[in-house]
Amino acid sequence: MATTVTMPQLGESVVEGTVVRWIAKLGQKVERDGPLVEVATDKANTEVPSPTAGVLVEVLAKEGAVVPVGAALCQIDEAAQAQAAPKPAPQPSSRPPPSQPPQSGDGNGPLRASPVVRNVAQEHGIDLEKVSGSGVAGRITKADVLSYLDRGGAGAASSGLVNLEGSADSHGPVVPAGSLSQPPPPRPSAPPPASPPASYGPTTGAPSIPPPVSAAPFTSGPVPLSLRAYRPPRPSAPPPPTSYGPPQTTGAPSIPPPVSAAPFTSGPVPLSLRAYRPPRYTPREGDQVIPFDHRRRLVAEHMVYSKVTSPHVPCCAEVDMTPLFRLREQWKQAKETGGRAPSFLVAVCRAAVQALAEFPRMNAVVQDETVILRKDINLGVAVDTDKGLLVPVIRKANEKSVLGLARALEDLAARARTGKVTADELSGGSFTVSNPGLKGNLWGASIINQPQVGIVRMGEIVKRAVVREIDGEDAIVVRQMMYVTLSYDHRVIDGVIGNSFLHRVRELLEEARFTL
Repeated sequence: MATTVTMPQLGESVVEGTVVRWIAKLGQKVERDGPLVEVATDKANTEVPSPTAGVLVEVLAKEGAVVPVGAALCQIDEAAQAQAAPKPAPQPSSRPPPSQPPQSGDGNGPLRASPVVRNVAQEHGIDLEKVSGSGVAGRITKADVLSYLDRGGAGAASSGLVNLEGSADSHGPVVPAGSLSQPPPPRPSAPPPASPPASYGPTTGAPSIPPPVSAAPFTSGPVPLSLRAYRPPRPSAPPPPTSYGPPQTTGAPSIPPPVSAAPFTSGPVPLSLRAYRPPRYTPREGDQVIPFDHRRRLVAEHMVYSKVTSPHVPCCAEVDMTPLFRLREQWKQAKETGGRAPSFLVAVCRAAVQALAEFPRMNAVVQDETVILRKDINLGVAVDTDKGLLVPVIRKANEKSVLGLARALEDLAARARTGKVTADELSGGSFTVSNPGLKGNLWGASIINQPQVGIVRMGEIVKRAVVREIDGEDAIVVRQMMYVTLSYDHRVIDGVIGNSFLHRVRELLEEARFTL
């Protein structure tokens, strides 16, 4: 009997996954709960275990395919496990699949797009009737919708600010997206390049560049910020209201309607490049070309999206960590720690949590044209892994002691580095702390983890001569000093709040009155 394995629900906010690689091969015997396939979501890569023992007889989703939750991945024949050797994989039929009737983009009649594709089209305000399908019998895939966006096909939900003249340096009027009554006039296409671009195929000399995810050519008009891997998260609380009426007296608060009539959309964000042309480098012999994997593409798109979305303001404070050095020596003597004192990162996390409780506007997310002050302090901590950066989240960090934070951080970091962290543990953060390393990192400003409004970054702890007042006299002393930098979103955080929050973090670290 064959068992159909479907795409599992890999997180509360995850609706689909991308097949990265098949760990089990066609015709191979697999054990129950053994690794079957590696799936990537917009949070992390996860190995999907086999629900039963048997032989993998059919792969229904190829590597690179985007599969909705609940859709079929493969089939496992349980009866074949008793055979001496697994049967060879059945050869695909040479007959073409039966034709499917065309599907209506509006949902009436036979469907020609999956619910996931229709949701993406609805987010961007795209009429599916205008999208050419590349699937069987003209079926529209998610790649078709994203390619349509890359070619400049924007719907009513295009986000960002649109300049009627289409120029970044023009003094023409600028209006919110979605409020334009008519699209801007078409522009002439860019002239062909003087020399053909580098070939994407195999070459005998210099290495070739893999084709970009988007096949859209570079144009002289607005260049869309195509988000293929990263999707800006929407906080799960409060839930979306059913109406924009007056606030209810009970239950979750309602979100007021945005000024712009356009619904929330994750992109594309138009960038007007009229004069500057991003240069392309032609690889030479001896160069090594490394294509982006899913994780790197996700991080890259998230960082670009964050910089385009949030006006970042960095502010820096110099912190005397000498009292914390002494406190950690006391922690080592406590029987609760077993001789292992919580790290400096844990102390910074504890200080950030206490400061967030005093400055609730820093513990917020931006959604549409509202700022939502979060009740729970869910602290994200950046962790470096072999496959890239991950930010696991410590839930309700304000309810944990110093030892509780240390244990939670140690557990999440260990599982993040071994690929065992779940998608839910990588989402829902309300503030982030980053520690890029205590060596060679004097100070730096991190990029905000969307849709949060702030991130704190630690610097290197070094001995430095500073001036202190001792017995009423100024004296030069040697202290353990560290720079702490806060990046905040100036759309919703003003300088007074940002600076006051950072000053409070500094005070808590220099007082060093944390209890285990």
